[in-house]
Amino acid sequence: MSFNQVNQNLTKNRSEMADLQNQAATQKRINKPSDDPLASARVLTARTEERGNTQFIKNINNARSFLEFSDQSLSELTEILVRAKELAVSQSNDASGNEESRMVTASEIEQIYNQSIQIGNRKLGERYIFGGQKTQNTPFNQTGEYFGNDSDMKIQTQKDSFVAMNLPGSKVFLGRGLGGDGIVRAQYETPTDVESLKDFQNQEIERQQINEEVDSNFLTTRGPASESGRQSRADRQDPVTGSVGVNLFSTLKNLEISLKTNDKSGVQEALDTLDQAISQVVLARSEVGSRIMAVNSTNDSLQKAVVDNKVTASQLEDADAFQVISDINKTDSTLKATLETSGKLIQPSLLDFLR
Repeated sequence: MSFNQVNQNLTKNRSEMADLQNQAATQKRINKPSDDPLASARVLTARTEERGNTQFIKNINNARSFLEFSDQSLSELTEILVRAKELAVSQSNDASGNEESRMVTASEIEQIYNQSIQIGNRKLGERYIFGGQKTQNTPFNQTGEYFGNDSDMKIQTQKDSFVAMNLPGSKVFLGRGLGGDGIVRAQYETPTDVESLKDFQNQEIERQQINEEVDSNFLTTRGPASESGRQSRADRQDPVTGSVGVNLFSTLKNLEISLKTNDKSGVQEALDTLDQAISQVVLARSEVGSRIMAVNSTNDSLQKAVVDNKVTASQLEDADAFQVISDINKTDSTLKATLETSGKLIQPSLLDFLR
């Protein structure tokens, strides 16, 4: 009976010593779920949230790069449109312009047109930023024809929360999806969960099919002789939203033709359209800016959540080094005392050696 009791105490003390030595080596109070089941569950939850938030932060960094590059491109587009308007103003009357100066100015407008095409075909890495979801296809050809789509690229920034990381070129350069005030706006509410995202995607597919049908039935017309051969397009409203915007490429091309043909009235007409085009791009840029602010705010919240989760997990599972060392010394003293006491209680006899 005494031997069994002593053996049980020794086993218990040695097990406690092994656990404490393991804690000292790993600096962790919890090394397996059985050490503290409740705390282990909370640590697992904190780590799961931390990994999810870390991935959301990566998504946000990706979206922010896309949005900031879009903002930079829209800033350059605004500058060249302002320059185009300055040139149009200078050539809109006979006091500051004549046939020769208008021909020279037309060459600069042509360069501005080419620059706007280049901006529309900007790439970040291997993806075009103004192609909608068709990021591998060149959005615009040299005539300004659009080969992307009208859909935004959605990226998840939080649980059940998505944000658009781009503006399709059809909105910025062709004026599709714009209200009568020129403000770039989403056709529908931004999806907040997976189901609404699926509905949104289906609606966007239907919208794109309608737009493609309208494009296939669209005819380019030429104005009367009094318009000096300037190209004009029939006013078109978005078939879904009824919105109206300005085609930047047509605006610049019409201005170029008016200058080449010395059409003063055509140059004057281009001024109002250029104002609308500039407002369209500025408001598109403000939309991008608001998205950048939103993702930055979300990023700050996620960064704080990551730190909080790490602190929570650390408080639950990390071992107190001083406490562990103290417990090791205490357990070691107990183990030595148990061995010494057991040696006195169980005196070996000759029969013990003969067994």
